[in-house]
Amino acid sequence: MSQVDINHARALVYQLLSSLFAREIDEKRLKELTSEAAQQFWNQLGSDTQLSPSVDKIRSRLNEIQDNEALLELAADYCGIFLVGTKYSASPYASLYLNTEDEPLLFGQQHQQMSEFLHQSKLQVQSHFPEPADHLAVMLAYMAHLCCHSDDSTQLRFLETCINSWLATFTAQLIKCDKNGFYSAVAVLTLEWVKQDTLQFEPQMA
Repeated sequence: MSQVDINHARALVYQLLSSLFAREIDEKRLKELTSEAAQQFWNQLGSDTQLSPSVDKIRSRLNEIQDNEALLELAADYCGIFLVGTKYSASPYASLYLNTEDEPLLFGQQHQQMSEFLHQSKLQVQSHFPEPADHLAVMLAYMAHLCCHSDDSTQLRFLETCINSWLATFTAQLIKCDKNGFYSAVAVLTLEWVKQDTLQFEPQMA
């Protein structure tokens, strides 16, 4: 497999993870995530022993959804974890984990930094996603872009400064408040994937 193919495959994983954090899963998205093509993708991702426990949990939960009621329950999990903004939730904004103020503000330093990254790459947060730019979904989508459009040092720097700096804390918080386990599995998968992706740069950067 060429480096171009590898980077394309990496970008697909980041895009998938971004989409799972960006919005709740609706009927159309469920069909995509459980399609034959998706099963092959999950199989390949789950072939890694570090990723397989989380992949298995995600696939199992998706395949269990057989009616609209179960889909609504998953949507309720998403809203309860990411949208309500209480101490029993896990808000997906970097600023809430990296700022030292007692009450860190949204649209603060991390949002401005991420907005500048997007501007430099001639990208922007889509209008139908009215969230601060330091939302994890935006960062993962941007990393997918970097996989195919930037050099290794740029990718490593973004991973370390903008994602690795808070992802573990966010994941720990999510595990505490996710009763049903789907989104904590998504977060653990993201954390393990990012760890591995970061490590693959180290020999080249030495």
